Amino acid sequence: MKLVKRGAEADLYKTRWQNSDAILKIRKTRKYRNPLLDSRIKRRRTIKESQMLCLVKSFGVSAPLVYFVNPKTASIIMQEIPGRPVHDLAEQKIIKLSKTIGELVGTLHKNGVMHGDLTTSNFILYRDTIFVLDFGLAQVSTKPEDHAVDLRLIKEILNSAHAKIMSSAWNNFLNGYRGVVGSTYHAKIIRLVSEIEGRGRYAQVV
Repeated sequence: MKLVKRGAEADLYKTRWQNSDAILKIRKTRKYRNPLLDSRIKRRRTIKESQMLCLVKSFGVSAPLVYFVNPKTASIIMQEIPGRPVHDLAEQKIIKLSKTIGELVGTLHKNGVMHGDLTTSNFILYRDTIFVLDFGLAQVSTKPEDHAVDLRLIKEILNSAHAKIMSSAWNNFLNGYRGVVGSTYHAKIIRLVSEIEGRGRYAQVV
């Protein structure tokens, strides 16, 4: 196995599964937590993530196939998507793909799924298809507030990691999102995003 990424919650390794390239995701032990509690949390999150990966594929979102789940070791073996993260693409390409990303996020929300970690690094372009990765923080939720948190995060990412194209990429994202969820729901979520931003500014002033 080869380590390909160290994350806050888990490490990713390149491996093989039945003659196919695969990714092994292993959740980290939190030493500050009681060992029994830590084991329970890791087990629950591992099962939940594997279920989410299967769920989103059922309504047409491209995501890695789950090959094997081991709750005891808090690990998942899944399909490797050998494309490039949207984060690493040329700026004009990111602008163009932002509409598709908005459509994908809209599809998640319309079907009651909050991703929880919407960054441009968690979208992979492979053979003209965008795959959505890392459902470790995802949850089933139809709450507009949760969906607004998703949009607030990706807006922050665009503003920090892609500042030069933020306006164009964000507008394209919203066009794609609106096309899936509809104008009424889109307006509601954008209003909630503004409220979240307002609370953040107030907290900074205080």
